[in-house]
Amino acid sequence: MFTSCAQEKKPNFIIFFVDDLGWNDVGYMGSKYYETPHIDQMAKEGMVFTNAYANAPNCAPSRACLMSGQYSPRHGVYTVGRPDRGKVENRKLVPHPNKTELSGEIVTIAEALKKFGYTNAHMGKWHLGNSDKTRPEAQGFDVNIGGNELGHPKSYFSPYRNPDLSDGKEGEYLTDRLTNEALDFINSNKENPFFLYLSHYAVHTPIQAKSDLISKYKDKKPHLGQDNPSYAAMVESMDQSLGRILQKLKELDLDENTLVLFFSDNGGHGGITNHTPLKGSKGMLYEGGIREPMIAWWPKNIRSGSRSDEVVIGTDFYPTLVTLAGGNPKDFPIDGEDLTPLFFQKNNLEREAIYWHFPAYLEGYLGIKQEEALTRGWRAVPSGAIRKGDWKLIEDFEDGRLQLYNIKEDISESNDLSASHPEKKEELWKDLKNWRKNFNAPVPTEKNSLYETK
Repeated sequence: MFTSCAQEKKPNFIIFFVDDLGWNDVGYMGSKYYETPHIDQMAKEGMVFTNAYANAPNCAPSRACLMSGQYSPRHGVYTVGRPDRGKVENRKLVPHPNKTELSGEIVTIAEALKKFGYTNAHMGKWHLGNSDKTRPEAQGFDVNIGGNELGHPKSYFSPYRNPDLSDGKEGEYLTDRLTNEALDFINSNKENPFFLYLSHYAVHTPIQAKSDLISKYKDKKPHLGQDNPSYAAMVESMDQSLGRILQKLKELDLDENTLVLFFSDNGGHGGITNHTPLKGSKGMLYEGGIREPMIAWWPKNIRSGSRSDEVVIGTDFYPTLVTLAGGNPKDFPIDGEDLTPLFFQKNNLEREAIYWHFPAYLEGYLGIKQEEALTRGWRAVPSGAIRKGDWKLIEDFEDGRLQLYNIKEDISESNDLSASHPEKKEELWKDLKNWRKNFNAPVPTEKNSLYETK
């Protein structure tokens, strides 16, 4: 079993981060439409986390939390782009201003690992700024392939029109290209500790996939609302990428000294995939927007076929890697918890609750039938949430509504227990308000003068 003091060679780290991959968009989580044999095999060989959450229901804030190890109120990235999205006449409140870059003053996970001798590479989607102080190269990464302020690719096929990614031959597929770059980096750094942040643009829109894979799914029987051949093909290409990475580690005899974390930044696009039995999708604080598939893979260190039901969140990656690198997470201003006791099945986490804060608006999907989970036509209104044990509370800042769910018994969030369990509702609401006070989390209160009552 690994111990940082006893092992002379530091472990390598790979975060395989997928964009907009939903909780059950992979085979081991129950999908019978999408085919993910390599992810499924990784789940068999590693530890599956059954209660893993992104820090936000959409891309940029979730990534900012992962890179900083901090909750959103500390870095100020709450949403993607403007917080006042949607029609102004439908917004009751004036949302809180949003930052679109992760400040260069924040010590990122990559900068922390450099202190312990790591060579770091970012590949794919960054989405946290493009200035001299906020690009990946300024935030601790020695190599940056394709990362800048872009939230999605202009094309998944070369020419990419990405200033940080040279074009390949015409028709080259972006997911394959980033994988090739990642393999080259692993080969070049096999003798020294490295951190690879393989942050795929896939499976975010635009939905573009290789034609041979699309045709494979056209006649396949849909399953629980999953029926998009092009999206399925994108998922399979992403799965092939993971398979190639794990195979390269085995070929180089690096597998037993490399921790690979598989994760996603938020739920899947509600008009493209389906997360039944979860409620909601990307952009919502319901489970479908924030609950993610997660696997930790580290042969001979993490027991194969193991699972953890502990509630974990994206900010936990930072202290975990720092600990395994030989450092002390308490030396860094971070909010996550070290997951190594779970990896090695020694102890549970002592944390009582995790939190979300979203003081912004996010409109519903354009041209797509609105889901029941939408709040008055919005995917998200200014709101916050807490999960404590089996319980989850969502607070709507517009009208003060509190929703209470027992997630263990009601994963679909179909039965609001706020009226029948007033003491539990008050307990979680008090905890949520105390957390906001401790983190100086801004709650919008200013009324929008242009709001039109219906």
